[in-house]
Amino acid sequence: MALLRFDHVSKQYPGGFEALSDISFDIDPGEMLFVTGHSGAGKSTLLRLIHLSERPSRGTVLLEGKNLAQVKTRRIPFHRRRVGVVFQDHRLLMDRSVFDNVALPLIIAGVPRGEIGKRVRTVLDKVGLGNREKALPIALSSGEQQRVGIARAVAAQPLLLVADEPTGNLDPNLAAEIMQLFASLPAQGTAVLIASHDLHIVRRLQKRVLVLDHGRLIDDYRPASSP
Repeated sequence: MALLRFDHVSKQYPGGFEALSDISFDIDPGEMLFVTGHSGAGKSTLLRLIHLSERPSRGTVLLEGKNLAQVKTRRIPFHRRRVGVVFQDHRLLMDRSVFDNVALPLIIAGVPRGEIGKRVRTVLDKVGLGNREKALPIALSSGEQQRVGIARAVAAQPLLLVADEPTGNLDPNLAAEIMQLFASLPAQGTAVLIASHDLHIVRRLQKRVLVLDHGRLIDDYRPASSP
């Protein structure tokens, strides 16, 4: 069974603008893929439907066979324990340390305290912030804040991780390292969907690519080497 399924999904905003039009695709457990397209193509809207920041106007989004339209508002936080998100605007708690920001979803999920410390420090090392765990986000650069957001999403070990332009504020070498971190997650059971306009990174990783154009899915490209 597919982990995630979009079945003829459209999203229309007040005023008539249709951000997504009749989108259908599946994501398998432990799969990594990209969604790409021009600015305004609908990439961020697609991710918001998965995270339940938005609801579709038509069609069905299913996670493990469950229709997300049936998730009540009060249950959305529980849904988000299973779907990790890397936002473009970081959404960090500025009065909490880097460690506390990354640990927060683990605390909410009831992960044992000793396990929390281990997981947080492991993932901070992987994003190059092992020496900044006590810093407040306000003291970090935008790129460092982005890496904290990535660490927070990865540490939670979600079923599915969605990332909206996660390397946009990073230099090319660090961006490549972060993409390799994402690429390692399927082996741990996490499916990964990344919205990116960086075609160089997309091509180098040789993964499946969904291509959006003015809200329509115009290609679902699977390289021969893609799992």
